[in-house]
Amino acid sequence: MIRYLNDHDESFRLEHPEWTSGLYFPLANEHGVMSSISPNLSGDLKISQNAFLLPPVSIENLHNDKSSRNIWVKVNGEILWSATGKSSSQEAQLFTDKKETTVLEAGFMHQKTERTSSFGLKAEITSYVPSEDVLVEVTGVTLTNTSSEAMDVEVFSATPIYGRSADNIRDHRHVTALLHRVHTEKFGVSVCPTMSFDERGHQKNTVSYGAYGAMDGEAPLGFVTTIKDFIGEGGSLENPRYFTKPTPLAKEGETSEGFEALGGLQFGKRTLLPGESAFYSFLLTFKDEMDSSEDSVLAYLEKAQFENGLEKTIKYWREKVNIQVNTSSSSFNQWMRWVAFQPFLRRIYGCSFLPHHDYGKGGRGWRDLWQDCLALLIMEPSKVREMLLQNFAGVRIDGTNATIIGMNPGEFVADRNNITRVWMDHAMWPFLTTHLYIQQTGDLKLLQEETTYFSDPQIHRGEKKDPAWKQEHKNLLMDAQEKPYKGTVLEHILVEHLTAVHDVGAHGHLKIHGADWNDALDMADKNGESVAFTAMYAKNLEDIADLLMELKKEGYNAVDLTSQLQVLLQTSTSDFSSIEKKKERLTMYLNTPFTGERKSYFLEEIIGSLRTKAAFMKEWIRSNEWLETEDGHGFFNGYYDNHKRRVEGSFSGGLRMMLTSQVFSVMSSTAEESQLKKIVRACDAHLYDPKIGGYKLNTNFHEVKMDLGRMFGFAYGHKENGAVFSHMTVMYGYALYLRGLAKEGYRALNTLFAHCADFENSKIYPGIPEYVDPEGRGMYHYLTGSASWMLLSVVTQMFGVRGRLGNLYFHPQLVSEQFDAEGNASILLPFSGRSFKIIYRNDKKLSPDVYKVKEILLNGKNYAFYEETPQIRKEDLLELSEDALHEITLILD
Repeated sequence: MIRYLNDHDESFRLEHPEWTSGLYFPLANEHGVMSSISPNLSGDLKISQNAFLLPPVSIENLHNDKSSRNIWVKVNGEILWSATGKSSSQEAQLFTDKKETTVLEAGFMHQKTERTSSFGLKAEITSYVPSEDVLVEVTGVTLTNTSSEAMDVEVFSATPIYGRSADNIRDHRHVTALLHRVHTEKFGVSVCPTMSFDERGHQKNTVSYGAYGAMDGEAPLGFVTTIKDFIGEGGSLENPRYFTKPTPLAKEGETSEGFEALGGLQFGKRTLLPGESAFYSFLLTFKDEMDSSEDSVLAYLEKAQFENGLEKTIKYWREKVNIQVNTSSSSFNQWMRWVAFQPFLRRIYGCSFLPHHDYGKGGRGWRDLWQDCLALLIMEPSKVREMLLQNFAGVRIDGTNATIIGMNPGEFVADRNNITRVWMDHAMWPFLTTHLYIQQTGDLKLLQEETTYFSDPQIHRGEKKDPAWKQEHKNLLMDAQEKPYKGTVLEHILVEHLTAVHDVGAHGHLKIHGADWNDALDMADKNGESVAFTAMYAKNLEDIADLLMELKKEGYNAVDLTSQLQVLLQTSTSDFSSIEKKKERLTMYLNTPFTGERKSYFLEEIIGSLRTKAAFMKEWIRSNEWLETEDGHGFFNGYYDNHKRRVEGSFSGGLRMMLTSQVFSVMSSTAEESQLKKIVRACDAHLYDPKIGGYKLNTNFHEVKMDLGRMFGFAYGHKENGAVFSHMTVMYGYALYLRGLAKEGYRALNTLFAHCADFENSKIYPGIPEYVDPEGRGMYHYLTGSASWMLLSVVTQMFGVRGRLGNLYFHPQLVSEQFDAEGNASILLPFSGRSFKIIYRNDKKLSPDVYKVKEILLNGKNYAFYEETPQIRKEDLLELSEDALHEITLILD
């Protein structure tokens, strides 16, 4: 059972962590270090796909592999003991009464384990990655004699140094070991391969990998630099021959080459009196040999620097996670701290660099990029504007986009394998994020900022290749004079949406192409349609029109856009209602050579066009996709397969229903008020299972639908085929709150939270996983966009704290049970460059359908507002100090 150490921070404690499979913890910084570490110090460590210090691991390696950051202790010259539990004898005792007492404690970017032996030696191991600009993982080990007699201890740390690309874990594994050049130094071992060869080709290597250590500041006696010399013939990393038949130690200044390397550090004998301790420090380091800067990481071998670095790291991450909720549930409050931490992890690790990984080559996808910005808008809004501009540079002029994000801002590539593929939902997310940014900040000027377009051989929305594309243009769209073309953010948004809404299938809904949000709906590229996202594109068109109305209020009457857009903007109502006419207009747009010519468009004209299109799309869905079942339930069909057949509804094999279809019909307001309760009842009847966290992604279709997607090949209840998929579950809760169904929205979010927080069933550390499997286990922990959506839902919908064109608006939907014994609930967050503590007082414990904001106190003084729009005006916010914590109290009645 996980217990939080106190009510004030995120730190937690777990006894006997080895009894739960698949546990791993992230240790990282924002300067390149990415580590995963298990309770017994397995896991890996890397700075990129091509630079792993420890061998790369997947989830299965955590229990299969013997490689780890092992720390061996020989006691009184006889007893051999692993301080991490990674010895064959300790493994054999794991499920017996001889199993050692172990405890794990962890907080943001640091982990501590305690292990107590039967013979009176306790090891306390603390690992972290400093938040500073250093490429190092730091571990401190304190050995304490808890017995009544003195004991002699000799420590040997054994860390395999893999030192190469993840690709080489199988490809050329032996041959790439021949590249290793190992050097011994005063405090450790460094490995600098001569070269690397992987899918990038043969290159000279410049990265060196190091394993260093000290005993209370003293250097090791010597080193074992290869795995073969440590394990011996017939031995293993968990039962090495070294301790019974030691090999000669290498001394400082020696070299070896051509074998799998080991950071084997042998320390001298130390006598510990009863109650006495010894401190050992260990570093795993990266260094670019081309970097001539002074290397200061060895300072972390000193105990004072180790402790100072740990303190700084804890402080740094606690300040970064600057959202804190206070409700009647302390467990929920602290769990939300971890949820708020997860978007930072996704920015660092992408989707690739923890043992559960989706894309195996590093980086984030397009959708990830924008949804992670949602959390940043809540926690670090000052950094978002430039990121948005850089991100829009990934849009193509045909409305599609680059699909993989590089490591540097504004760096895009077409796909990890240069595969031509279009996700039809991709154009929706940039505006959704930009809209939130503008509402939070009031920065309408962003729409008029200019940025470039992405260009590669893929054109015509993935249907054709451009023979005239030139590599020397560096993926930039050129005008007729072959100069990089820049368009406004508004132009990028309109290009994305207008091309998408004309790209329809046989039933008049947007073509699914390679997939939509559900990447596993990937086998209907010819005739598949996504009704669900057609609804969301319609909502975006309405919201774009609303922002353009605000631009008009700012004095804008017209805007300059690429002249090509005219054919899509000026679609008549009759043409837009015709499937074939829409396709023809899209073809005209795509076939027009791009010149960079612009024309002026009246805002009134654009607004009218967008509203007309949105209204038609919504009404088309309402008229054609609403389903009523024999059991009295109603819901929307969300998809058509590659044979042009409706996917959802009543079939001979049973009812087929998908949560995604309901989420976006509700969120977009395509579902009318009279349909909302029917949808909720249908979801409750067919998708809800509280034993595994709530709402499943779909019912069991009992068919491997080769005409829709790979998800139907998965076992039912796993991943996209009927798991409780956190992302869509949270968006369902968000959508319900958005439509005023607070009780139902709370149920969706709270059921998921309650399951995740129940360690005995979810078997994960605090936080939200990608999905919950049919046995209740959380899967693909940490790196999921659902964390951003959970944070967004709790802040802007549950607590109802959100921006309205830069004004701070309040629309709380906290249910009565969330208020504490005094009737209070509060949230700490930044807004408009200031820090706020927002307190809701609900003395009568009223429900959100009853209470309203009756009074606002700003720093103890009454603040005048209109009852219909409880908000603090932007100009008043800007008069507040940027250095103080401001308190806003809202009286509910």
